Amino acid sequence: MRTLAKDILTAAVMGLVVPGIVLSIAARQTDTPPETTAQTVQPTVQETVRLPVLVRQEDGTVSQTDMDGYLVGVVLAEMPVSFESEALEAQSVVARTYARKAWETGGKHGDCSVCTSSACCQGYISQEDYLSQGGTEEGLKKVRAAVAATSGWVLTYEGELIEATYFSCSGGSTEDAAAVWGTEFPYLQAVASPGEEKAAHYTDTVRFSADAFQDALGVTLSGSPGSWFRDVTYTDGGGVDTITIGGTTYKGTFLRSLLGLRSTAFSVSTTEDTVTITTRGYGHRVGMSQYGADAMAVTGSTCQEILAHYYPGTTLTKLG
Repeated sequence: MRTLAKDILTAAVMGLVVPGIVLSIAARQTDTPPETTAQTVQPTVQETVRLPVLVRQEDGTVSQTDMDGYLVGVVLAEMPVSFESEALEAQSVVARTYARKAWETGGKHGDCSVCTSSACCQGYISQEDYLSQGGTEEGLKKVRAAVAATSGWVLTYEGELIEATYFSCSGGSTEDAAAVWGTEFPYLQAVASPGEEKAAHYTDTVRFSADAFQDALGVTLSGSPGSWFRDVTYTDGGGVDTITIGGTTYKGTFLRSLLGLRSTAFSVSTTEDTVTITTRGYGHRVGMSQYGADAMAVTGSTCQEILAHYYPGTTLTKLG
């Protein structure tokens, strides 16, 4: 990580070692709101690196690693190793902040702390599995360097660890947390996120027959599909806030879940017997866009600048 500007350096409180700490991490891609908890005394950076993390694998087995070893597995699973180093470093800081925040609230999987599903916790792949599944030593070395360069660094707001949510791509703008979860976070506001066009799901299209759309909605609508849709309102981030369908008003977040849409940033077109929904972006669109972070890095932005953009008002803080 490049030299930090003095105005973003803070010192975290040196705290106590807690034996056998395990982590639980809030869902990254789902629309479940993050929990707000009070900050506890923090371990030193050396203790943070060694915190034991228990990870439940897909087959139900549990593996154990230390914090930075866990974070290498998270970054390998969550972000392409082809991304710029500054984007990988930003991802490392965000993932560490997630993990440290989760440590305060205890485990969510019973006898272990996290699972390997990005839909539930954070994605994770062991370094051995990464290599056996076609990953390269060069890519692994790059991710290890990103984690090491940011070791101990987290994001805070007014002295507390933030809810460091992130997602794949925004389609041009991130979203306010309040628009998705109904809870306001000063540092999770809608911001522009240009340069994401290379993302696989920058746009996506879903087509329904008229009958299939009604079945999905659980209603019977009269007239042709063109007459069903009225009165769309939008969020500050460009997502659908509400839309009236056949006289009933629905939240965009509800329709995203019900219809399996990539995001709430969608538009609707119709024919006499079809409904086509085109989405922009992939994920809840709150916090850091991974493809947006890489786009910023490509144009010369540092890890610190990326984090400041996607989490305005936060402070980059080193534990210890």
